[in-house]
Amino acid sequence: MHSFGNLVWNEWLKMFKKRSFFLPYVLLAGMVLFMAFMLYKFSSGSSTGYEFAQLAVTTKGMGQMLTLLAIVVTAGAVAKEHSMGTVKLLLIRAQSRTKILASKYVTILIYILTLVAFMFVVSVLTGQITFGMESGTVAIGDVLREAINNLVYTIVYVTLTFMVGILTKSTGPAIGIGMFMVIMESMAVQLLARYSWSKYLLFTNVDLSMYSGGGSSPIPGMSLTFSIIVLAVYLLLFLTAGFVTFKKRDVA
Repeated sequence: MHSFGNLVWNEWLKMFKKRSFFLPYVLLAGMVLFMAFMLYKFSSGSSTGYEFAQLAVTTKGMGQMLTLLAIVVTAGAVAKEHSMGTVKLLLIRAQSRTKILASKYVTILIYILTLVAFMFVVSVLTGQITFGMESGTVAIGDVLREAINNLVYTIVYVTLTFMVGILTKSTGPAIGIGMFMVIMESMAVQLLARYSWSKYLLFTNVDLSMYSGGGSSPIPGMSLTFSIIVLAVYLLLFLTAGFVTFKKRDVA
C-alpha cells in the first residue's frame, strides 16, 4: 500500500509541475464570477446566494465546463507517455502495470475532486457576496448534493476519456470523443427518450441531478438507484477495457 501511495504521489507531483496545472482553477473561478455578474446585472428575478451556487455547480451552470476541462487534463495522462516515449521508463520499474495505471487513474480522480471542491467553495462565496445571505428554498446541503452529482458526472466522462486515451495512445481522439459525448448528451437523450431501451444508455443516466428536488427521469422505469447501477456497470467496462489493453500491450 505504501508503494502505491508513492506512485500516486509521484503522479501528482508530475501533474503539479506542469504550467497548466492551475489553469482549470483560474478558468472556473473566472467563469463563476462572470456568471454571477451577468445574473446580478441582467436577471429580473431575485436569487439568494445558495440558489446561485446551486445553479453554478450543476451541468446547466459551470459544471459541464468543469467536465470538459477535466477531460483535457485526463486525455494526456497515458497518451502523452506513449507519444513522448516515457511509458517505457514507467514499465521498467519494479511495479506492476496494473499498479502504475491505477496510480494514474487515482491521481486524476483526486484532481477532479479538488476541482469540484474548489468550484463549490467559489460558487458559495460568490453567491453569498453577490446575492446576500438571506435564507430561501435552497440550503447549503442542496448545493453540496448538486456538487456531488457533478462529481459523478465528471468521473464517468473522465473514465471514458481515460479508456480512449489508453486504447488509441493519442491525446486528440481522447479529447475529441470525450467532448463529443458531453456536448451531444442532451440531444441524444431528447432523440432517444421515446425508446424504452434507451434507459440503459450512458447518456440517459449520467446526470443524476435530474432526480434532485423530486424530479423525474426522462424514461419510465428509471430511478436514482437504477442510474447508479447502470453507471457502475459502464465504469467497470471502461476500466476493464483500459487496464486489460494496457497490461497486454507491447510497448517495445
